[in-house]
Amino acid sequence: MGVGALVVNSDASGMRMGEIPDPVPQPNEALVDVRHVSINHGDLRVDVRPPGTVLGCDASGVVARAAADGSGPAAGTRVVAFSVGAWARRIAVGTNELAEVPASIDLAHAAALPLAGITALRTLRAAGPILGRRVLVTGASGGVGRMAVQLAAHGGAHVIASVGTAERGEGLAALGAHEVVVGLDGIDRPVDLILDNVGGPQLVAAWGLLAPGGNVQSIGWVSGEPAVFPPYSTFSLGAARTLSSFGDASDVGPDLATLVDLVATGALVIEVGWRGPWDRVDEAADALAGRRLAGKAVLDVY
Repeated sequence: MGVGALVVNSDASGMRMGEIPDPVPQPNEALVDVRHVSINHGDLRVDVRPPGTVLGCDASGVVARAAADGSGPAAGTRVVAFSVGAWARRIAVGTNELAEVPASIDLAHAAALPLAGITALRTLRAAGPILGRRVLVTGASGGVGRMAVQLAAHGGAHVIASVGTAERGEGLAALGAHEVVVGLDGIDRPVDLILDNVGGPQLVAAWGLLAPGGNVQSIGWVSGEPAVFPPYSTFSLGAARTLSSFGDASDVGPDLATLVDLVATGALVIEVGWRGPWDRVDEAADALAGRRLAGKAVLDVY
């Protein structure tokens, strides 16, 4: 027997519905029956993955079998999980990569939380205390951006949300943004921290806005364009400015639990801009790639 899954086409030109072997869990892994998954920009890079690869990393569902070593939640528990190859009807997930979801939170919305929420939380944490600091979030209308705006405001920062068009900035002030700008227009004072989801020329321009000692957390690169720094543009007097990469998505269970708690108390809102059955993944992926969504795209697994 096998389980349904979304996999890379045989010619790596896209994705298709397929069937994979039933997962065989390690002692520290729970078997989870997946109910919903969400899409991140990185999931759409099918051309860099071997044919047959199961896509996705964000999922929510119900524990079908608890981990054999006794760790993690019991069978029947509603959970959210971060797991490479999550777009399948049943997955094996390490108990350090999932968190329980209370009944007050829609499982479909929970599926939108893992990668975007972990990225926003950990990049803000890596920058140190943000109380009273000026934080710029580029690509703020996307899944990571909208969560970063909320978490930065929750941490006491002055939050500047940068978007591609005025329309894409709608709702960001309600999430905690103190300023909403198109591109980098109107930012007339240095910023202490930049969470950059855009890359390309805007990353270069944003670097010029950093105050001495400031930091850029390079999260995403949705522009698809190279970033070319002019000669000596990285030199400045005073405390060193830094540009940091992000790719830490291991042992996320405790941070997932923190994010779930924030959602449960109303301190963090999960925004879903597209939702539909998983056989409409191409439609959802096209909307995400075309930057026509405010928030995340969620697929219901049937």
